[in-house]
Amino acid sequence: MMRKHIYVLIEKAQEHDKLSKIYDWYIMGIAFVSIVPLMFREMNPYLSTLETVTVYLLFLDYVLRWMTHDYRVKKHSPWAFILYPFTPYAIMDILSILPSIGLLPKSFMILRLLRLTKIIHYSRSFQQVVNVFKNERKTLLSVLLIAVFYILVSALIMFVYEPKSTFDNFFDALYWATTALTTVGYGDVYPHTDVGKFISMISSLFGVAVIAMPAGIVTGGFLDEVHRDIARREEQHLKERQERESHEK
Repeated sequence: MMRKHIYVLIEKAQEHDKLSKIYDWYIMGIAFVSIVPLMFREMNPYLSTLETVTVYLLFLDYVLRWMTHDYRVKKHSPWAFILYPFTPYAIMDILSILPSIGLLPKSFMILRLLRLTKIIHYSRSFQQVVNVFKNERKTLLSVLLIAVFYILVSALIMFVYEPKSTFDNFFDALYWATTALTTVGYGDVYPHTDVGKFISMISSLFGVAVIAMPAGIVTGGFLDEVHRDIARREEQHLKERQERESHEK
């Protein structure tokens, strides 16, 4: 029974589970604070202590999830514990911890940023954004393919028509086409011929449309996800009220 209580505590909080909500906020806070040492080039005793404390708290969370994974998968079998380290969240959790305890070289310290997945995992808003990208993945992929195709074509045309002094190689042309399409245009590489300038104008105009399409898709999908979430909560509240009324009768 103790493991069951731990599982309920560390999983995403239900609507009225205050203790589990506190744990959600606690683990998100620990995950955020744990990356503070990355903001400094030189460590000091305070940052070292902060890193040590937070990494062991995150490791404790990892252990608790491991020992209650059978409840999560609803299979009370030794395989539940054997397979847990190979699940996506478990892999990201352990990779974010290993550099801090010296089991990975310091060059892997950037993996500590994986701790931010804790915030994504627990935050309702982040989860809604993830759901939007999941639901609209086919449409967003179509837009991406259109953008990549246009970048390749415009880069190829520019590489053929522009003099060698403009683009040393095809990668430079791809770099220019990408910055032009996204309307960034750093100005370090630019066309010299009339054809190149015309393509540059078209790329800038086309880029506005390419950038606007995903923004509209994501915004519309996010609003739909928010409305679905509100509907689910209202349905849950109605169900709980009906259960209370039936018990009172």
